[in-house]
Amino acid sequence: MGMLSMFDGTKYVTPGIQREVPVFLQNILWYLIETMEVPEKHPLQVFQFESIIEDGKRKQQIVHSQEQPDYRKHYAISTRSIVIGKVYVIDDATHCTMLLADEY
Repeated sequence: MGMLSMFDGTKYVTPGIQREVPVFLQNILWYLIETMEVPEKHPLQVFQFESIIEDGKRKQQIVHSQEQPDYRKHYAISTRSIVIGKVYVIDDATHCTMLLADEY
């Protein structure tokens, strides 16, 4: 059995994520990690959720970052309910876990 690439393992979400983050947003986060254009993905991915006004409309802002190598990207999406807070996605070589920052 070959080595899994970073974030290719079985994916888990914590009860906090299930409660606070709609499934479509969870799927967007997995996709953003999958499509990152970086030489290397850090095992800790950070997502900051905020509310912003863009073109007079309230939108969900997602700031995706990692420390090494440095990576930071901003996204704004239209959605009915806005999530505020921080989410971590951690890869521990066998599986990936999405959790709220306060569950860390």
